[in-house]
Amino acid sequence: MIFKHHSLIMKNSTIVLIVLGVAVAILYLLHFTGNKSGMMRLGNENSGNSVSVSIAYVKMDSVLFTYELAKKLTTNLQTNQESFKKEYSAKRIQFEKDAASFREKVQKGGFLTEERAKLEQERLMGQQQEIERLDYELTQKLNEMQGQVNQQIIDSISSFLKSYNASKKYDFILNSASMLEGTPKYNITKDVSEGLNKRYMP
Repeated sequence: MIFKHHSLIMKNSTIVLIVLGVAVAILYLLHFTGNKSGMMRLGNENSGNSVSVSIAYVKMDSVLFTYELAKKLTTNLQTNQESFKKEYSAKRIQFEKDAASFREKVQKGGFLTEERAKLEQERLMGQQQEIERLDYELTQKLNEMQGQVNQQIIDSISSFLKSYNASKKYDFILNSASMLEGTPKYNITKDVSEGLNKRYMP
């Protein structure tokens, strides 16, 4: 089983290297062919099997910084995060005060009976478990919100790019984060940012 797993890893690594090799080759052609239209030809021209490919790329980090919908959703998420943090901190601080008061009372012999001390200790343990449960629930809720925000932004950008590309007819629109090099003339980030905000704003 170990050797089988190792073999699978090696196979996947080889596939990754092949993909990277093809990506580098495409980027090399894109950067050095000097084709002003953003077109390049792949294949053997002598065999008649060559094909023209039109490529553009987007700096997605720049788009997210300027897209008003993304900024609004991110701000709302941060507001919820601060609210959750405030709720958790208030309960945590109160618990720490109660726990410190309990320790001090035990040290000073403030409980009339051992049973009373034990009951207070159990109450504090229940309070601590409640705080831990709250921490978990708020973290889960925040993660769900983060996922929903991410998906909404992705869906919005994908929808716009499909509409945008209906007239541009690019074969590929790449995210610059996955590129090693890109010629500025194929950079459509500004068009995408302006188009997204124009569509979003009333």
